[in-house]
Formats: sequence, structure tokens, C-alpha cells
Amino acid sequence: MYRYDEFDSAFVSERVEQFSDQVRRRISGELTEDQFRPLRLMNGLYLQLHAYMLRVAVPYGTLSSKQMRMLGHIARKYDRGYGHFTTRQNIQYNWPKLRDIPEILADLASVEMHAIQTSGNCIRNVTTDQFAGAAADEIIDPRPVAEIIRQWSSLHPEFTFLPRKFKIAITGAPNDRAAVKFHDIGLMAQTNGSGEIGWAVYVGGGLGRTPMIAKLINGFVPHEHLLAYLESILRVYNRYGRRDNKYKARIKILVHEEGLETIKAQVEDEFSHMRGGVLTLPEAELDRINAYFAQPAYVDHGVVSIDVEREKILDPAYGRFLENNTFPHARSGYTSITISLKPIGGAPGDATAEQMEAVADLAERYSFDEVRVTHEQNLVLPHVALADLRAVYDGLVEAGLADANSGEITDMITCPGLDFCALANARSIPIAQDISRRFAAPDRQKEIGKLKIKISGCINACGHHHVGHIGILGVEKKGTELYQITVGGDGTEEASVGKILGPGFVAEEVPGAIERLVDAYIAQRTTEDETFISAYRRLGDAPFKEALYGNG
Repeated sequence: MYRYDEFDSAFVSERVEQFSDQVRRRISGELTEDQFRPLRLMNGLYLQLHAYMLRVAVPYGTLSSKQMRMLGHIARKYDRGYGHFTTRQNIQYNWPKLRDIPEILADLASVEMHAIQTSGNCIRNVTTDQFAGAAADEIIDPRPVAEIIRQWSSLHPEFTFLPRKFKIAITGAPNDRAAVKFHDIGLMAQTNGSGEIGWAVYVGGGLGRTPMIAKLINGFVPHEHLLAYLESILRVYNRYGRRDNKYKARIKILVHEEGLETIKAQVEDEFSHMRGGVLTLPEAELDRINAYFAQPAYVDHGVVSIDVEREKILDPAYGRFLENNTFPHARSGYTSITISLKPIGGAPGDATAEQMEAVADLAERYSFDEVRVTHEQNLVLPHVALADLRAVYDGLVEAGLADANSGEITDMITCPGLDFCALANARSIPIAQDISRRFAAPDRQKEIGKLKIKISGCINACGHHHVGHIGILGVEKKGTELYQITVGGDGTEEASVGKILGPGFVAEEVPGAIERLVDAYIAQRTTEDETFISAYRRLGDAPFKEALYGNG
């Protein structure tokens, strides 16, 4: 993984010192809250419903064991003993005291981490596939390109105050595990007719009150010209994006209102002036960054497969973990392990200080010192030898992290909701907890199969409810929290936005409503292998709407 050079170290240290002085002046009263707000937001510090919240950047979701241990230390020393992993592959602390923020940032800097640009109208943390550099289906490891984008976008003088926040996602595989089509810019690795690898560029995707699927603006941009092309897009957006209405300020609205061809013509004109200029990536620089992401020193342990069916007989819990929480690795004899942060009845995405330290220990011993954060609020050990799988599983059991539900109905994305967020209209965590308890039985989860539920506490869609196979949106109506249910969303390469089926439900009715949807699916699927989303696309709305509301 990437290591800071002298510039990075100085850059982060200077920002820590600068923000420490700003915090001091806020506490002393020299700065008002209105004056302090834009300063704190550019350093990832929010003022939420009950307290400050600090969002820490995890660039492209990659952490070392040392960094994970520091995250656990911060949770224990400055918070309430836990952190919350988010859909931007970051971590949030919900209860830090303002006076402690400078010390937290200094601790983060000591392990090459920061909170810069995790908020504000700037280019946010670049996200990617959690299995990047390990997946068997990958064309190219996208993390070196993500790192180059990080360096380019950090405190970019032209893009520090954009019309609105800006999010980029990148994947090196044809199977999209990074939801690239729901970002302001999405990048997917492509190979052209000459065998060269470049990037398909999508623009204008996003969720929130106006969900939109990104449109393909360029089918193949070579490595060396990618930054120039990205800068061309950002320049067009910065010039023409609306600043008079924050609800219409995202690039998705610009693309929608002006039309893709108009925006493409403007971008290509800008690119014609920038191509071959200072943003052209020299081969030496690409090689330098790629070297940080060299493959680990794999060892042949003599184990190239595991009889999962046999293990399910010998130890059903372990067999289920093997079946659900392992992912094919590019290297024979290895696998990637998903560590679920979705225990039954728990708050999705939360991990205690002790659990973070346990994951750090396992990564150091069994995964070449590397951990990943997923955009679905889980963790991953990317490089685990099959020979070590049982030892890793036993370590996860001891840490309370062995839930074998990756991709199943209880593996939900959930925003913090009204329990924490000042913008939320409704609670989301209790809804997730109630649903997970309703479907807690392993046999029931297995019967249902792969099904993604995503929950948001307001229209801002931090829980990605629009792209859930089943999505749940909390709204407030006449003082009552109601929950709209959508069906048919998908954040993969087959991107789709879910459809609202009818009126909302009160909180107590939501688990039953979800169960009726699930029962309708099971009753009408053609085979046990037909997934919920496939069945929905075949059947349409009618049977699911009837399941929720009857024939009336």
C-alpha cells in the first residue's frame, strides 16, 4: 500500500497545525460557529444532532494493521469505544470533544492518516472495489490510479469550493463492486483492441432526492491522459454547475438539464487543450506508484481448495462462513475474507476498539498486514491463505466478528439516521436491528439467498436505499416516522433505481412488510438459484405491490 513521502508528511502536518489553531480560536470565542463551520467541514468535522462527528479518510478503503490499531486507540481514548465504518470506505467517530480534535488529528498523522476533504464542496474520498488487487476477475488493480487521483485532488486550488460535493469511484473489474454508476464520476477498467488498458468514464450519477444513473461520456481514456480528462470534467462542472440552489448543484443535474452530448462537447473541447500537457502521467510516475501496490510475497502452503460441503457437515457455522464470506482470489491457494459488521441486532457498520485491534492482529499475521473497508460497511482481509482460514475464523469468533451473512438479507447498509444525524427525518438503525432479528435464523437467510437491503433516514440517501434490492427510506409526516419501501434497485454494472411501491409504513410494521416481500419472492421464483433482483426483473412490480398492500 502507499506510503507517505516527505511532501505528504509535511502536507498533513501543516494541516493539523493549522486546524489546531482554528479549534483553539473557536474554543476561545475568537471564531463564531458560522466562521468556524467552513473550516471544520474541510477537516471532516461535523456538528451533528448531539455532538461533533469526525470523519476520517481511508483512501480507496485500504488500511495497514498499524492504522487499524490507531483507529481502535482513538475510539477508546476519545470516543465511546467504537467507530462507524461508512459507505465511502471511511470511519466516523460520533462523540469526540472539540478540544480533543487536534490531538486526534496528530495521532492520525502519526500513522499516515487524516480527515482532509471528508466533507465540504470538494472532491471527497475516492472509493474502489474492496477486493482490488486480489480479485480473480480483475483486469487491473485500480488502487494506483486511485492514489494518483487522491494526490491530484487533495487541496486542488481550482476545486476546493465546487458547486457541491463531488464523489469518484473506480473499479478494475467488469463486475462492479464499487457502484461506479452512482457517482459524480465513475471509472471502469477497459481493454481496447490493441490490448491496452484504459478507463471507461461515466458521469452524472448520484443518489439523494434525485437519483440518477451515470452516463458513459468516454468509452476509453488511456492511463496517461486520465487526470487531464478528469480535470476537464471538473472544469466544466465548476464553470456551469448551479450555485443558486443546492438541490440542483450536483453534476448529475447539469448533465440531465444540458444533455450528455452538450456536456461531452464541452469536456472534449477542454480536454483538447489539456491533453499532452502538465497532467500527462509519465511512465516513471506510474511505475513509482504501482511499486507501492506490488503483489504480496505469496507462499505455497500446499492447500489449493477446501471441501466446503464437508466442512458444513463437520461444523455448520464454519461451513456457512466459508460459503458466504470468502471471495475468489487471483492467486491459487488464497482467498479474500469479508468480516461482517452486521451482527444480529447490532448497528450496521459499527466496530468496537477491541474488534478493530483484533482485525489488525489477524491482518498482520494472516493477510500481509492489510485490511480493506467496503462501501457496504464491512471489512475485508484481502490475502488469506486457504491453509490459514480456520485460524482466521477462530480469531473472528473470539472477537465476535464471525457472522456468516455477507450478501444475505441481514447484511444491510444503514445510515446513522435520527439517532445521530441532524439532517435525518427518521431513525434507521433500529429498523435494521428489527429486520435482522426477524431474519436471524441461518436457515432462513440461506433459503432467501443473496438480497441487499439498504436503509436511509432521509432523502439524502446516505444509506443508498435507491440501489437496494429492497430499499427503505425514512420520512416524517405530521410528527410520525414513516418508511417508504422501494424494490428493484441495483448498484452493480446492471445499475437500476428502485421503485416506490406505495404509502409508507410505521416502524413497527416494517419487518412484517419486508417478510411479505420475501415470501412473495420465494413463492414465485423459478428455481432456488433465481435471486430476488432477477425475480423482480422478470415479474415486475405487481406481485410485490400486492404482497405489501393487497389487491385494493
